[in-house]
Amino acid sequence: MAEEKVGEVVKFFAKPSVAAVKITQGQLIVGDTIKYVGHTTDICDTVESIEVDNKKVDKAVPGDFIGIKVSGRVRPGDEVFKVISE
Repeated sequence: MAEEKVGEVVKFFAKPSVAAVKITQGQLIVGDTIKYVGHTTDICDTVESIEVDNKKVDKAVPGDFIGIKVSGRVRPGDEVFKVISE
């Protein structure tokens, strides 16, 4: 499976288990499979919802700062990749 970098984790909120992600390229749509990769991070998740300024949106584009639920702990600086099925 191919991967395309779409952004980077800016902050992680432990209690709701949400990552703040800055989208740098490409786009992210609800239902996409994404992968968080970092020094000690390697998590695969399906995007169930995307929020911009506490409002649900269907997709995120470059320049957006979004909130995404995460199944594990991610760290600022971790890269976010969209998994593309071939």
